[in-house]
Amino acid sequence: MNFKDYIRVIPDFPQPGISFKDITTLLNDGEKYRQTIDELKKMVSHMKIDLIAGPEARGFVVGAPLAYALGVGFVPIRKSGKLPSDTIEIEYDLEYGKDRLAMHSDAIKPGQNVLIADDLLATGGTISTSVQLVKQLGGNIAGAAFLIELADLNGRAKLPGVDIVSLVTY
Repeated sequence: MNFKDYIRVIPDFPQPGISFKDITTLLNDGEKYRQTIDELKKMVSHMKIDLIAGPEARGFVVGAPLAYALGVGFVPIRKSGKLPSDTIEIEYDLEYGKDRLAMHSDAIKPGQNVLIADDLLATGGTISTSVQLVKQLGGNIAGAAFLIELADLNGRAKLPGVDIVSLVTY
């Protein structure tokens, strides 16, 4: 299956010059969504994975069903102030400012192998911050899985030594 056929490309969103890759057209087709998760499952089958962590919000729609398919747990990574229990947080740079990501401080046990899953690898800022959170709790990075990778933005450079799989590359 050519997954690009099910990803809508919206020019000049959210600003002129950006070509937004909209996965909602893939997600709203149950069979294509299942095929997407099944294909990602195959792509990560060589990795030793105890947990999957996904940053909000689209990391949830990739990571949670992938965790279910693999029979492992899922750990949400959220914006600061959104998790109800004790958290660890890391600030990271955005294109126009800063933000913070958080994870429950008891979400990962030392030595667990964690796959980071998200819809998109672009510049790598969110994912490298997610990696730092996992490592801060003593987790090992098993790899990272994405529906889409924007190769020209070179997000891989921020993830040295991480085994990365991408379903579609633009």
